[in-house]
Amino acid sequence: MRILIVEDNTLVGMGLEAALVNTGFDVVWAKDAERALELLASQSFHALVLDLGLPGISGMDFLTSLRSEGNQIPILVLTASETTTDKLAAFNQGADDFVSKTTSIEILVARLRALIRRSNGDGKFILKDLVLDVESRTVIHKGVVTSLSKRESEILKVLISHVGLIVTRKQIEEVIYGAARQTDNNSIEVHIHNLRN
Repeated sequence: MRILIVEDNTLVGMGLEAALVNTGFDVVWAKDAERALELLASQSFHALVLDLGLPGISGMDFLTSLRSEGNQIPILVLTASETTTDKLAAFNQGADDFVSKTTSIEILVARLRALIRRSNGDGKFILKDLVLDVESRTVIHKGVVTSLSKRESEILKVLISHVGLIVTRKQIEEVIYGAARQTDNNSIEVHIHNLRN
């Protein structure tokens, strides 16, 4: 699962990145909202961990902007503030969960995993008359059910999640193989060919 961390504090960011990587997440870290917006426009993430005290565009303004644009990525707010007012403001602007920086990494990871599970709902992704069921790896199009391979299902999920945007081969590779692994063969093209058929 790919996580985007938006945190300006280097010590906190490095610690959080290392902890999440050690628990199996694929992590990308941005130090401000501007960089985070660039990453969200070009890559796919399962969830976002957001600090509210960012330089430039504040975390709260960033959160408000994402939700006003219709971006429904699961967002876990991680902040030094624990006031009820800040929590309510974050939830009212569209945050899915709120965790203090004093929370243990084990609890944070558990909350993040639960957040991602909830966001997947019944595991179905719908685009017009096409329904992808990622659990059964089937796609229904105009009443016809077709079985997909694991990779085909993952690629179609990426494409549906980025409808209207250009998705590069590299982006698809990062999602299905992870950022550390690159492929030199034409497996992506083969999967795309099968999906088009």
